[in-house]
Amino acid sequence: MPEKNRPLEQMLELSDDEALSAEHLDSQVQKAQEQLLQLKRQQEQIEKQKRELEELSRRQEELERGRAEMSDKLTRALVVLEREGYNAQNRAEQIRAARESFAQHLELIEAIDPRSWNPADLHKELSRALSTVDDARSDYTEQHSRLQAAGGTAGEAPLPDPAMNPYENGDGRSFAEWLQIGVALSLPLMIFGAVALAIFIWMASR
Repeated sequence: MPEKNRPLEQMLELSDDEALSAEHLDSQVQKAQEQLLQLKRQQEQIEKQKRELEELSRRQEELERGRAEMSDKLTRALVVLEREGYNAQNRAEQIRAARESFAQHLELIEAIDPRSWNPADLHKELSRALSTVDDARSDYTEQHSRLQAAGGTAGEAPLPDPAMNPYENGDGRSFAEWLQIGVALSLPLMIFGAVALAIFIWMASR
């Protein structure tokens, strides 16, 4: 009997070994799958970090290019604006000086009144008036040249050309010349009026 039972025991022992071997294999397969899954997760994490580093590098390069570009543009713009500011300040000063000068000359010219002149001082008054007009013309030409040299802004109304005289007619006579002619023509009337006034006063006093 003991000999008959030995093959059965051997079979039972073999079955146990086979069972242990299958469990071990399943365990190894499961462990391998877990390792593969872990490696896959690590790979995904590494790829994610790689993309983040590439994006970070791209943005850093973009920052450096942007800094260099704007630094160059702003530096050149400041130089241009500084020059433009100086030119604008210089032009504003010239405009202020021209306005003051033109206002003074205009006041002197508008104060010329040939009707108030003394006939005895006619030549003197006429010379003084012509000198006032000539001074205004000379200063106007000088200020006009300075403003033209300083340059103007877009849309700015230009000053009248000093070479153009709207008071000249076809024979080329200027306002000052016509003023002189007018005074000369009115001189006899002024003398006649003065004589008549003197006679009237003399007769009234008798």
